[in-house]
Amino acid sequence: MSAHVLALDQGTTSSRALVFDAAGRIVALAQREFEQHFPQPGWVEHDADAIWRTQEATAREALDRAGLGAAEVAAIGITNQRETTLVWDRETGTPIHRALVWQDRRTAALCDRLRGEGYEPAIREKTGLVLDPYFSGTKLRWLLDHVEGAQARAEAGALCFGTIDSWLVWNLTRGRVHATDATNASRTLLYDIHAGDWDDDLLRLFGVPRAMLPEVVPSSGVVAETGLFGGSIPIAGIAGDQQAALFGQRCTAPGMAKSTYGTGCFVLMHTGEAAVASEHGLVTTVAWRIGDRTAYALEGSVFVGGAVVQWLRDGLGLIASSAEVEALARSVPDSGGVVLVPAFTGLGAPHWDPYARGTAVGITRGTTAAHLARAALDGIAHQVADVLRAMEAYAGLATHELRVDGGAARNDLLMQTQADLLGAPLVRAAVTETTALGAAYLAGLAVGVWPDGAAIDAQWEAEARFEPQADPAEVERRRRTWARALDRARAWAEADGATANR
Repeated sequence: MSAHVLALDQGTTSSRALVFDAAGRIVALAQREFEQHFPQPGWVEHDADAIWRTQEATAREALDRAGLGAAEVAAIGITNQRETTLVWDRETGTPIHRALVWQDRRTAALCDRLRGEGYEPAIREKTGLVLDPYFSGTKLRWLLDHVEGAQARAEAGALCFGTIDSWLVWNLTRGRVHATDATNASRTLLYDIHAGDWDDDLLRLFGVPRAMLPEVVPSSGVVAETGLFGGSIPIAGIAGDQQAALFGQRCTAPGMAKSTYGTGCFVLMHTGEAAVASEHGLVTTVAWRIGDRTAYALEGSVFVGGAVVQWLRDGLGLIASSAEVEALARSVPDSGGVVLVPAFTGLGAPHWDPYARGTAVGITRGTTAAHLARAALDGIAHQVADVLRAMEAYAGLATHELRVDGGAARNDLLMQTQADLLGAPLVRAAVTETTALGAAYLAGLAVGVWPDGAAIDAQWEAEARFEPQADPAEVERRRRTWARALDRARAWAEADGATANR
């Protein structure tokens, strides 16, 4: 048995591939960015073919760098940006439209209408989700409505719907397998997380033919094999990126929580094998399904996390690379009174306002690029604190420790700010690539690279710990100031697309 697993980590701004050994160490990594498309304000699209090209290329690069052939790879694990919605032709594999990205807000009015018609409680009861453009169901409805002939072709079984994991499996198997796992299915507004299947009532509500849906499979288990890399390799693990990170962080007991700092920020708390009904702007989601056992989590999603640093780089030109933001922010003692609410694509948990927009307040003639950089990092940390406080309010538990990962988790200033705002320690994993690692673990478990969860638990270790240092009274003052700025960002874009006059 080979002791290596290839993890395909398909993210919002780049496709990545990592090779892990049986000790959970990174042997090789490859990454390629791809273009983001913004056809209108609040609209975000991806070229699905570009996603596949970059993902296939990085897989080949990672295997080459590791010096491995297909015979030396035990399995492939897939993890992906969730909710991003794609429809393609079953015969040709050609997408009928660009993918609608999870950040896309074009279906806000449809969500408003369905909510006004009283459908949200039933949707929430079955799916665990709030009725928001973030999730896939309304995006799929938009595609069926706006691509000529799509509804009829879907009803005839000629079209496939999938999130990005399904698209990768389809291409890896050259169209032989159309599948998704339970974690990705649970983000579509079409899947009953209690029954573990697509729900006929929800399919009727959204007008989605069952014929276009993928088969739902466990998160760990051989789904198919691919022969694209010189030999047959099992595809043995699939999980949405945040659930994969939860698994990679080994948050496998109720009450354990992690936060991933990527394009967005995502806080998940494991709740065991019972789906805990969510409140306070949180959602209930499938954490993973292994065999016939399903684990659940509470989740709070922040739409813009590390993406605000990309904006400083690409939109404003304040830094040449994302890594420079920490040094720039450290060059000033604080934000100089500037508060930046990065609601570029609306607000996620716990606020759920698709009409909120990015807002900077407190700017004076003395404001510099360094103050904006500091305010950007503060804005990330405040959003995560909003989610954790909502989670604590609902669960009735204090956060004793938050495990952190993702690219922005390497920013020590951000992590210390986060610990201060939470009043709780943060622990950064020694392997910060926990999303890809979680996918590798799920795949490796299925084929025997790791015999059980205990063997994986033994590999987890901390790289750094951040204890809160700020005065609690000062933290509360900063939190109140943040709440004032947040109020000014709310409901800025009206439902008809006009700018609110506030």
